Amino acid sequence: MFSFDRYDRIMTLPPRNPDEALLARGAAARPAGRFEPYQSVREDDGWDSPIEPATLRTDVTLERARSILARNDSPDIPFDRSVNPYRGCEHGCIYCFARPSHAYLGLSPGLDFETKITAKPNAPELLAQEIGRRGYAVAPIAFGTNTDPYQPAESSLRIMRGCLEVLCDWHHPLSVVTRGAQILRDLDILGGMAALRLVWVGVSITTLDAKLAREMEPRAPAPATRLRMIEGLAQAGVPVRVMAAPMIPSLNDHEMERILQAARDAGARAASMIPVRLPLEVAPLFRDWLERRHPGKAAHVMSRIQAMRGGRDNDPRFGSRFRGEGPEAELLHQRFRLARKRLGLDRAEPVLDCSLFAQPPRAGDQLSLF
Repeated sequence: MFSFDRYDRIMTLPPRNPDEALLARGAAARPAGRFEPYQSVREDDGWDSPIEPATLRTDVTLERARSILARNDSPDIPFDRSVNPYRGCEHGCIYCFARPSHAYLGLSPGLDFETKITAKPNAPELLAQEIGRRGYAVAPIAFGTNTDPYQPAESSLRIMRGCLEVLCDWHHPLSVVTRGAQILRDLDILGGMAALRLVWVGVSITTLDAKLAREMEPRAPAPATRLRMIEGLAQAGVPVRVMAAPMIPSLNDHEMERILQAARDAGARAASMIPVRLPLEVAPLFRDWLERRHPGKAAHVMSRIQAMRGGRDNDPRFGSRFRGEGPEAELLHQRFRLARKRLGLDRAEPVLDCSLFAQPPRAGDQLSLF
């Protein structure tokens, strides 16, 4: 019987398409998703004329979504509702735990995840409808829990901006996790909401090495830009948490303390850390990336990851999937706890105010006399 827990052991990647020139992409192949019964592989039969490789472009498809609030009851996650304005992410982070979600669309978690993006332009409209329903119980909405709401397509589509405008009008609390510099565009909204204790932001920084960042996260802002994001948010009064995630043994884990120091100096108030997770299709994609980018240490990196995951590439169990287990994981967490305390980043997430939530006045409404 097929087991998703062992998927990373049996999946192999197809060869790269020689007709595609990959410019700043994390994955190098387009493996079929786990639900597909067949996988196609290109074979040269000698009859095709040589073709000049064409640069693979990003394709953004607009979808009219039917709902926008996603609910969850996971014991590992401190929120029960989230909004994802986009499916897929052009940042192309090779380790991204969200890659397997593209398999539900019949698309590859490899190159398709970072080149075939689905946007939901009616997200603000749906959000206003859903939080305006009779009986709606307010609680913070999390953005950026699956794919980044501030990826490149946001610059023109402005979907996240529209969602913020809705939540600001309703005084609805929210949190945002991102590595996208476009969040600075929305400081006018975020700063005002922060003054009312309605928002906090997490900025993900995995490395201070621009070269390594370019390899791991090819279309995400550079580390220096992310530090400027923290600085800009902090100056606007927005509480910022630096998220040193994921930490990858023998690749970027040695930078953890320096990342926290730099983020604290830029204005971060708190910090969190998660060891790398490689669920389902992510494991073979990550292995392939290691072999291409860091062949000399690929086997060592994977052996140390497995030491934190019970001898496997990934451990999907609740309670341990975000922490890892064993001496390797405990040492990493101990280093993080000590650095966080020394730098004064051991604060809890801000308690957001749900008491201000109210429907905004509409044209024609009777105004209050008081």
